Amino acid sequence: MDAGTQEPETAARIRQIRTRIDQIDQAIIDLWQERASLSQEVGAMRRASGGTRLVLAREREILEHFRVALGPDGTQLALLLLRAGRGPL
Repeated sequence: MDAGTQEPETAARIRQIRTRIDQIDQAIIDLWQERASLSQEVGAMRRASGGTRLVLAREREILEHFRVALGPDGTQLALLLLRAGRGPL
């Protein structure tokens, strides 16, 4: 893979960093899928016991947690995570 530089030491370091990025990306994918599955399980249990499809207070808590930790982009990420777990509203 092209490292974008002709300098061998820099190219080698870029390849190392990219390998780690790829590992992190896979961990994010795995965690995303696990989180979505768990969230779907919670929703199914809640509905089966006569509860609501979603709990807005919990969603607001998650949105705020991500916003504080990651800023405005965190809110967008949290919205995607919530949607993956519960589906679109």
